[in-house]
Amino acid sequence: MAIKRRVPRIRELAPLIQFKRPQFDRIKRRLDAALTIEDLRRIARRRTPKAAFDYTDGAAEDELSIERARQAFRDIEFHPTILRDVTHVSTGWNVLGQPVAMPFGIAPTGFTRLMQTEGEIAGARAAAAAGIPFSLSTLATCAIEELTTAVPQGRKWFQLYMWRDRDRSMALVKRAADAGFDTMLVTVDVPVAGARLRDVRNGMSIPPALRLRTVLDALPHPHWWFDLLTTEPLAFASLDRWSGTVGEYLNTMFDPSVTFDDLVWIKSQWPGKLVVKGIQTFDDARAVVERGVDGVVLSNHGGRQLDRAPVPFHLLPSVARELGNDTEILLDTGIMSGADIVAAVALGARCTLVGRAYLYGLMAGGEAGVRRAIEILATGVTRTMRLLGVSCLEELSPKHVTQLRRLGPMP
Repeated sequence: MAIKRRVPRIRELAPLIQFKRPQFDRIKRRLDAALTIEDLRRIARRRTPKAAFDYTDGAAEDELSIERARQAFRDIEFHPTILRDVTHVSTGWNVLGQPVAMPFGIAPTGFTRLMQTEGEIAGARAAAAAGIPFSLSTLATCAIEELTTAVPQGRKWFQLYMWRDRDRSMALVKRAADAGFDTMLVTVDVPVAGARLRDVRNGMSIPPALRLRTVLDALPHPHWWFDLLTTEPLAFASLDRWSGTVGEYLNTMFDPSVTFDDLVWIKSQWPGKLVVKGIQTFDDARAVVERGVDGVVLSNHGGRQLDRAPVPFHLLPSVARELGNDTEILLDTGIMSGADIVAAVALGARCTLVGRAYLYGLMAGGEAGVRRAIEILATGVTRTMRLLGVSCLEELSPKHVTQLRRLGPMP
């Protein structure tokens, strides 16, 4: 039967005609269009010179560790429960003695102002506004005291690399304690710097060198270079200036002689919570817990140290099952969504840390970009919890998640 046609009436068309109000703020327009952390990554790549972007995005050698870590989160199966009241969802609880609004915080990242001139201050402000912790790296481009002056509110954690000069290391620890930092993350997976080949190929130096290739790469990124050249010169604000490559700098600083016994010595000089970051085996997790630390971060340094290292997310269930009653377990490496965070909490993590995800937001739009990254992750956490049928973090358990493995050990 033929379809009968008619001329539409104006009053019927009117409700269908909706013109979106134009957004003249270019940064907001750009960030509103980003729906995922991967969207922010694509924006960051367009807006940032190659050397700076690769410093964030890259990993060690063949970059298998970071690829496997991200794949591990993709390779999960959720098991939702139904007919639960999830009108109201609570996403907060206590982490290391104080409340957080979400079960994730900002991981310590070095040389952050290289990515975008607002650097660590943008991250700390966004974290404080969201009610989550911000971690300041030993290799930060913002001094400890400068950060607390600029952002007096919010929880602040300090990440420590042990130097060959122990007195200088402890001087930094004292400065962090005096500035009110409540937790210290002692990173233990860096006896030497990893082989970050992107940085070597890009000639990544401190500060960036103006070679012919660098200048050519600068042409599509004038705003980045304007910010670099019209603000305080890049340097590790808590340390001395350095004119060599990042890898050379790290190898002069890291102390390869650090052992388990040094943790006791460090703990005796720190008044707050002490967490060991860089745990990659169950035996090492148990060893540091036996020495009285308050928490462990299961981490392979974002894949930036030993390539083909264990996937932290795969290690999480056994550590949580055996040690979860004795210590708080944190997790990083590979987290790109709120669903990833929920899966980690379900399998025993008290808190997760995000590094690259936050830096992609920073490069995409400064502080506003960091806020957008946090918003994307927080929205994902809430949505995933509702779809799983849980109304608070305490209700999450291993029954909600199955890890599917693509790679398994040979018999």
